Amino acid sequence: MAPRSQAKTAMRSMEQELQCPLCKGLVKQPILLPCQHNVCLQCASQLLVQNGYSDLSPEPNSPASTPNTRSPRQARRPIPKLDRTDRVLRAGSGTYPGRRRKEPPPLMVLFPCPLCQKDVELGERGLADCLRNLALERIVERYRNAVNLGGIAIMCQFCKPPQALESTKGCADCRANFCNECFKLYHPWGTPRAQHERVPPTLSFRPKDKITKGLNYVLSSQETVHTQLNQLKNAIAQTELNSASALEHLTRCMEELGVALAERKTELQQVVDGMRLKRGRALAAQLAERWSLLEHAGLLAFSQELLKETDPPCFLQAALPTHSRLLKAIESLQGFSLSPDPFLRHFQLDVTRELKLLSDMEFIAAPLAPVIDTQRTLAYDQLFLCWRMPQSSAPASRYAVEFQRRDGGIRGASWRGPHAWQRLEDVDGTSVVLNIREAGCVYALRVRGRNKAGFGEYSEEVYLHTPPAPVLSFSLDARWALHSDRLVFSKERRCVRSVPGLSLLQAADHTLTSCALTADLLVGSVAITQGRHYWACSVDPGSYLVKVGVGLEAKLQEWFLLPQDVPSPRYDPDSGHDSGAEDTLDGPPPFCFLTVGQGKLFLPQACLSSPSSPGAQPSGAPSSTVNHTLALPLPPRLGLCLDFDKGRVIYYDAQSLRPLWDGPVDCSGPICPAFCFIGGGALQLQEMVASRSAEQAPARKVTIHCKVPGFSK
Repeated sequence: MAPRSQAKTAMRSMEQELQCPLCKGLVKQPILLPCQHNVCLQCASQLLVQNGYSDLSPEPNSPASTPNTRSPRQARRPIPKLDRTDRVLRAGSGTYPGRRRKEPPPLMVLFPCPLCQKDVELGERGLADCLRNLALERIVERYRNAVNLGGIAIMCQFCKPPQALESTKGCADCRANFCNECFKLYHPWGTPRAQHERVPPTLSFRPKDKITKGLNYVLSSQETVHTQLNQLKNAIAQTELNSASALEHLTRCMEELGVALAERKTELQQVVDGMRLKRGRALAAQLAERWSLLEHAGLLAFSQELLKETDPPCFLQAALPTHSRLLKAIESLQGFSLSPDPFLRHFQLDVTRELKLLSDMEFIAAPLAPVIDTQRTLAYDQLFLCWRMPQSSAPASRYAVEFQRRDGGIRGASWRGPHAWQRLEDVDGTSVVLNIREAGCVYALRVRGRNKAGFGEYSEEVYLHTPPAPVLSFSLDARWALHSDRLVFSKERRCVRSVPGLSLLQAADHTLTSCALTADLLVGSVAITQGRHYWACSVDPGSYLVKVGVGLEAKLQEWFLLPQDVPSPRYDPDSGHDSGAEDTLDGPPPFCFLTVGQGKLFLPQACLSSPSSPGAQPSGAPSSTVNHTLALPLPPRLGLCLDFDKGRVIYYDAQSLRPLWDGPVDCSGPICPAFCFIGGGALQLQEMVASRSAEQAPARKVTIHCKVPGFSK
């Protein structure tokens, strides 16, 4: 191994000396600069062009342009000298006798050497004055032949010495050589590294491999490019058509607004004209009345003459009617006022709100991303998704709900999994029920709104974990309720409340022994005889003590029928679990309960050691003769999963489906869900999601197919 390692180090050192300082690859057609450094001819030409010089590629007959087959002796052959006549003719052409033409100074070409970090003068002919380093070129050829013929073993760069193996393949992306085992280790299947380009083992990883791959892909995709060009042309034409349609729609809407404003203006003008005519008639009548007062001049003259009358009988006869007419005239003069108001103050328009609406008039925008309501969204017998729109969002007329099954849980979920996105289109409202009944799966859900402007953005994905077993639907059976006078049921019999009353006070002398008179026991309306089943309930945090679990139907019936002789499932303040193991010596216990009280959930850490109930305590818990409990905050919902075949009951936090505790139960007969109240409390069974689907219109379901890229870099 030592000689091979030394040879490998020597080859690496030799390869560095044979590399071009510009392209970092083995030199091709090397030329010797005046500073005695070598670069590729093509690299030097490109560098001069980048620095602003014109095409200074070597002339065909220059030493730097000789092919690989040219003899070195011929490359060093001197240029033939000019004879004296030629020199005289060339020197004197285009000049007067006795005078020499002033020639401009020659252009000096400066080449920035990457090794010297200085500008090197190449002369006025540029690279044509540089000689080609044929010796270095032949050394590079022999080095390449030695590597290709396998004369030098290329070792794996990832094997640990001294067990390093010879490499069998190289990776152009990693720029390293691997043996078979190391290549599989560092390029696992199904990862982006598995798409790396494989090349034979080499000591020079040039970028030409990636460029060739990309070029071949582009050349092979010419038909695709033409298709994309046609799509772009069609999109441009469609944009023009849609723009014209949008302008036409805008003009039509503005015309409709103008027509509506004109109609409303006519209506308001008619109202003003009607009021003007009405008040004009009233004022004209009052004007005529005022004119009539001017006609009372004869009355005044008659009254003056009447005062001159000396005959009393005649005066009395004419005085009474004259006095009445004078009183009416005086009353009319004193009580004068304009009957209608000539000012039309209440006929002024307030268009502030309308002007603001017009100034805020904008083109419709797509809705913003909805916000998922995580408090109401849940997974039970089916999936229920609820959301709301942000206040600043444009209204949405319909929604599209998408969901995808994620294998491997939430963390192991992948977009490129085998399950495609499913979509429910034309969803009306802000909630939807998804008919998914698979147990123990994780689903990703998202939603987006739609209006006339199109679809909006997606909401954030929410992950829902379906229950570990099919959901069991049942109600609370009131016929089995012990002390039913203290139990109040809801109409659907899914909610119950235990109200301590006179009977509990009468049994106060038995409360310390926890006899049957102090416990309110009721069971579910179903009995389980096989399979796995799951259900959930919520306990009022203000409840004193509530036991939630299962029990043998026969034992429960025996307890109901003879409550005074049969002890109840025992309650010990130091224990949060009652498995009934004390009542039997053989087999698992007939009951399995967890205790909830005062907003706490009591989990047993170590149960009574008993040879008949080895599974009543968590695995690894030490045996003890004293019960120890762990008090946890009460979850919003408590879930139970009964495995009838295995005789186990598992308790879950129904909101996160996190297992809390499991225990054994005797499944030799039908098993019933059971609940027990001590000291008052309330309990509610989880509502079935399927009951909400009847209120919603069915949505159209489609499958979304993802596009597979044809080329990966």
